[in-house]
Amino acid sequence: MAATIAFNAVGASGRLSRQLSHPRSSYPLLGGIRLHRVAPTRFSRSSSSSSSSGSAGIRAQVAAVEQSSAAVAQNVESPVVIVTGASRGIGKAVALALGKSGCKVLVNYARSSKEAELVSKEIEASGGQALTFGGDVSNEEDVAAMIKTVVDAWGTVDVLVNNAGITRDGLLMRMKTSQWQEVIDLNLTGVFLCTQAAAKIMMKQRKGRIINIASVVGLVGNVGQANYSAAKAGVIGFTKSVAKEYSSRSINVNAVAPGFIASDMTAKLGEDIEKKILGTIPLGRYGQPEEVAGLVEFLALNPAASYITGQGKEAIVLVIGPGIGMMSVFSQDSSWVSRNSGRVLLLVPLL
Repeated sequence: MAATIAFNAVGASGRLSRQLSHPRSSYPLLGGIRLHRVAPTRFSRSSSSSSSSGSAGIRAQVAAVEQSSAAVAQNVESPVVIVTGASRGIGKAVALALGKSGCKVLVNYARSSKEAELVSKEIEASGGQALTFGGDVSNEEDVAAMIKTVVDAWGTVDVLVNNAGITRDGLLMRMKTSQWQEVIDLNLTGVFLCTQAAAKIMMKQRKGRIINIASVVGLVGNVGQANYSAAKAGVIGFTKSVAKEYSSRSINVNAVAPGFIASDMTAKLGEDIEKKILGTIPLGRYGQPEEVAGLVEFLALNPAASYITGQGKEAIVLVIGPGIGMMSVFSQDSSWVSRNSGRVLLLVPLL
């Protein structure tokens, strides 16, 4: 598929500078900012003129610090984010949440160009910057063009959210090879291609965050979704491996596994099927895309998320959404949670 792009930009949000101006040690995503120390003024009690001179020196120092602080706020760069499959559903909610937080967001889409443009316009209306890019993330050339586009526009890639995905449901005994391959190509190979391309930029700057949108069916399976379950399980395994490979470069890699989230797909379910599904959900409702976006925003931007990644053990797989039992953070070794109590632990109901 030929890649197409459209660019729109407005002034960056000043809100971000106030919210995210952290030193490198606490916020590796934005990098460090060095403040110059002003030499202290020595005071003398020998005369009133000396005292007056000392007061003037203090005022000069205060003015210098204030000026330096203003310069710091202006120099804080807005994080550059790529969200794949961002024209609708979870991807749209994620793009809007990050855009409204002051990020520069590339809104990727495959076919829904009008919807993608509306997402970009909404980001701009909130004071952010947006760039739309039409391309197939399972196509290596399209992915390379997408990365080049965002780097040419904004110079780097700080955050990648791999959200693009499709379903081609059917029982395994009737599933065509094309149904299997289409889902694997987009939902799994697409994650590989985008991660590999974006990570090359992140490795050079020694910082970055990658969030992969998996699914609870990648953990527990689902009838009629052998292809989708296999792809999402692959995303989770991929996330764990990549987190280990890139941890030395301060690149955090995590996966979020949503449950039943309100979408075009759930809207098409029959009343009887929907009633059965909602009956298994403790809250008695579907999750909303914005609820998933809140977690992604935390992993992408929040300083408290800087310690959430593989760390030589395994990547965090955060499962969000009600249903299929009550679970929390998935780990191959349950004792790992108690040994790593310094990490953020989210207890959430599952599908």
